[in-house]
Amino acid sequence: MNTDIEAIQNRIEQESTFVSDLTQEIGKVVVGQEYMVERLLIALLSNGHVLLEGVPGLAKTLTVKTLAQTIDTGFQRIQFTPDLLPADLIGTLIFDQRDGEFRTKKGPIFSNIILADEINRSPAKVQSALLEAMQERTVTIGEKTFTLGDPFLVLATQNPIEQEGTYPLPEAQVDRFMLKLSITYPDRTEELEIMKRMSAGPAPQATAVVNPLQIQKAREAAEEIYVDAKVENYIVDLVFATRDPKHYGLDDLDDLIAYGASPRASINLLKTAKARAFLQRRGFVTPEDVRALARDVLRHRVLLTYEAEAEEITPEDVIEKLLNNIEVP
Repeated sequence: MNTDIEAIQNRIEQESTFVSDLTQEIGKVVVGQEYMVERLLIALLSNGHVLLEGVPGLAKTLTVKTLAQTIDTGFQRIQFTPDLLPADLIGTLIFDQRDGEFRTKKGPIFSNIILADEINRSPAKVQSALLEAMQERTVTIGEKTFTLGDPFLVLATQNPIEQEGTYPLPEAQVDRFMLKLSITYPDRTEELEIMKRMSAGPAPQATAVVNPLQIQKAREAAEEIYVDAKVENYIVDLVFATRDPKHYGLDDLDDLIAYGASPRASINLLKTAKARAFLQRRGFVTPEDVRALARDVLRHRVLLTYEAEAEEITPEDVIEKLLNNIEVP
C-alpha cells in the first residue's frame, strides 16, 4: 500500500505544478479571500458547481472572472434578472426565411465557466433550466440535445440580505451545488491593501496559465488519491448523523433537523476531500480534509425545523456540533 501511495504522490507532484502559478495569478487581482479561492479550485478539480453567498462588494464576481481568465477556456457571465427567460440562457430555435428551416441559436450556457450572477433574482423557470443543465450537462433545444463542454462549471452568486425582487432557490435544487460558500468581510490589513490597489490606476488583469488538458489530468490524479476505510466511515457517520442524530448520542439535535443530507453529500464530501489533498500535494486523504469541507458541503443540505429557526439556530451550528461529537479516526 505504501508503494501505491508513493506512486500516487509522485503523480500528484507532477500534475499539480500549475496550482502555484494559478493561485499566484489570481492573487495579482484578488486580495485575500484564500478560503474562496481554495474552494473554487477544489470545485474545479472535483467537477462540481459552487453557490457563493455573501453581501455585495466582497469580490465574488471578481474572483470568479479572474479564475476564468487564468484558464485558457470559455467564460460567460450571465446577469440574472426577473425578466430573464429560459431561452435567454440555453438558446432557442430561429426560423431562417431563406431556407425555410429552423436553426438553433445557442445561448450563453454553451461555455466552460459560467458565472450566474445573482441567481436568486430570476424566476423559477430560469433557475430550473440552469440547474437541469448543471445536473445533466446537456441542453435540449427543440428536438436536439447538445452535450455541454468540458470543463463545465457553474459558479453562482446570491445576496443573502436583500429579499425584495428575489426568488429563493428551492432546497431540492440547491442540492445540485457541490459547495455552498459563505463569503465574509476581509480583515483590516486586506481591506487596506484593497483600497490602495483599487485607487492606484487601472486594475490589474490576470492571464491564462493553465489549459483544460492540465485540469483533466489533475482531476484524474485527484481521483486516484488514497482514502482509508476509517476516513470513508467517518464521512458516512457525519452524513448519517444529520438523518439520525439520536443514534450518535445527539438527542438534542433530533428536534432541530427536519431533513438530513442526501447521499450526494457523502459523494461530494469524498470528492472534495480528495481535491483538497491534491492541492496540498498529498497522496492520501486525512480526517482534517473532511472536517475542513464539511460545512461547505452540508450547510445547504441540512434543513432545519421551525423550532430551530425560532431559536435562531443555523445549519452551521448543527454541523459544528456534529464535528465536535462524531469520533474522529
